[in-house]
Amino acid sequence: MLPKPQDGWSPYIAGALVGLLAIASALATTKLLGKTNYLGASTTFVRAAGLVENVVSPEHVASNEYFRKEKVKVEWQFMLILGVFFGALLSSLTDKSFKLESVPPTWERRFGPSIGKRALGAFVGGVIAMVGARMADGCPSGHGLSGMMQLSASAFLALPMFFLFGIIVAHVIYGRR
Repeated sequence: MLPKPQDGWSPYIAGALVGLLAIASALATTKLLGKTNYLGASTTFVRAAGLVENVVSPEHVASNEYFRKEKVKVEWQFMLILGVFFGALLSSLTDKSFKLESVPPTWERRFGPSIGKRALGAFVGGVIAMVGARMADGCPSGHGLSGMMQLSASAFLALPMFFLFGIIVAHVIYGRR
């Protein structure tokens, strides 16, 4: 049974806007901010963890080699991540697709209504995604959007891996149909 078509953003308009945004962000990153690299926000989550940890245990953060090297602070990448969150929220509000769900229907059909099981699955999936992003030296968006725009060799390797494992995970969650 095919899902019903839903109102939402046209994929053509959304794709064109993403392309224009990628060009604008590349120019802003390299020209306005004077960075040699385009984007790359995967370290932001680690830095955010360092900010939180600094409140609880500043001695540990001060003695941690990674945090000393990465300079735990709020900077443009952190603000970019906040912008992604609020941009997605605004997008879902404007196309009226926003809804709060503790257990999405697809998950519930496959694994049951347990909120705890869903939270554990989301947490483990997030950890795996973060480890993968750190190993690949970038996230799917970074490799897929900026990496492919720049014809980066790592993007040509990483992006197919993201798709392959995305297909595997989709089979686990959705099952075979």
